[in-house]
Amino acid sequence: MYEAVALVITFLVAAILGAVAVKFLDRLAHRDAESKARQILERAELDAANRIKEAELEIKTKALEQKSETDRELGKLRDELRERERLLDKRHDAVEQQGEDLRKQERMVEQNQRKLAERLEETSRRNEELSKLLDMQRQTLHHISGLDREEATKRLLNRLEEELSQEAGSLILRHEKKLAETCQAKGREMLLVAMQRYAAAHTAEATTSTVGIPNDEMKGRIIGREGRNIRAFEKATGVDVIIDDTPGVVIVSGFDPVRREVARQSLGTLIADGRIHPSRIEEVVGETLTEVESFIRKQGEEAAQEVDVHNLHPKLIQLLGRLHFRTSYSQNVLRHSIEVAFLSGMMAEMIGLDGTLARRCGLLHDLGKAADHEMEGGHPKIGADILKRHGEGPEVVHAAFGHHDEIVTEHPYTMLVATADACSASRPGARRETLERYIKRMEELESIASSFPGVEQAFAIQAGRELRVIANAQETNDAKAAKICRDIAKAFEERLTYPGEIKVTVVREARFTEMAR
Repeated sequence: MYEAVALVITFLVAAILGAVAVKFLDRLAHRDAESKARQILERAELDAANRIKEAELEIKTKALEQKSETDRELGKLRDELRERERLLDKRHDAVEQQGEDLRKQERMVEQNQRKLAERLEETSRRNEELSKLLDMQRQTLHHISGLDREEATKRLLNRLEEELSQEAGSLILRHEKKLAETCQAKGREMLLVAMQRYAAAHTAEATTSTVGIPNDEMKGRIIGREGRNIRAFEKATGVDVIIDDTPGVVIVSGFDPVRREVARQSLGTLIADGRIHPSRIEEVVGETLTEVESFIRKQGEEAAQEVDVHNLHPKLIQLLGRLHFRTSYSQNVLRHSIEVAFLSGMMAEMIGLDGTLARRCGLLHDLGKAADHEMEGGHPKIGADILKRHGEGPEVVHAAFGHHDEIVTEHPYTMLVATADACSASRPGARRETLERYIKRMEELESIASSFPGVEQAFAIQAGRELRVIANAQETNDAKAAKICRDIAKAFEERLTYPGEIKVTVVREARFTEMAR
């Protein structure tokens, strides 16, 4: 029992001691907390004081910046105010000057008004005096002539009318003469401008075509056994084949240029192929005919596109392409038609007419030449009939029918086409010169070139548009050859008269030949 009491007392003492220890520890913790709180408060107060100082410093800085900005703005405003004051002073001075000028002008106007009033008074006074003098003269004239006022007026008007009619007649004659001169000058100018704006190159073609052959044995193969090949060829193409003693060529002759071209190409194909017999001839001629027809259609379409003419009937395009193989005085008819179209369009635009319609009339004016060997009549009538059948307008039909002045002109486009046709046909270089003159010109070109030292041979080619000169390689060098070329060109310019240009080419080469034995 004592042990239990002792144990209880021990527990109580331990509990009391524990409570005391806890209370002591709580008091120590409370003291530490208070100490920490005081430190935190001190630091907070110190931070607040620093923040306040920083804020005050920042406020002062901003205040200084605002003050400087305000000072700058005030300075700027002061400058602007001073500038405005200066401008206002200047304007005020200008206004005062204007006011002074206005006052001077007012004084001048007043002086002029006074002078004008005085002159008006003087004028009215003189008018009254003149009226009185005129009345006196009128009365004196009436008394002297014995005519009253109406009769005198009538005679005076009749005399004035006669004088004015004579003067008007002379003026009309003078203006008519001047107008005729102006129209003539304008017409010449328009033609010259139109021809200058368009220039086309024309090539001369013969009525026969030549086909080269590799050797004379080919002539026998073309003729065939008992002439069957040449007969089959002539029957298939409708042309004549002339085989004579001329070495290296066979001549194809025919009135139809399209047939002649088909024959030329077919014969060239047969010679290149080597197989020449009737069945092969018919096959090649058929293929060539298809190619030529396609070429003709292409030529017609390109010509219409070149002159900007559209909506043509396919038959007209085909006939237009056939003109590529037709020549008139050695002038290619298709190129001639294109040139006439351009010239007609240019002149029509200059005088205020429809340039597109004029180009259409010019392009189709010689269409009858593509069919004049198949139909009776001249090419103007044939072309007009063809154009009328295929829906062309009256202006186009009339231009084709009347461009050679065979009928009375009803449309201005006919006159334009006739003028362009004459310009195209008669301009220098459009039609071929005579054979004698041509040969003489070729010989003259070659003789002039051959007269220079160092020239061995000279050949005129391209119908006289180019001269090929062979220089001696032993007597000349490259520099001398260049000088010879220039001297020949200068000699042509000084001694000859020719259209266009002549190209001079000097060839210098050295050849070495040895014989191997």
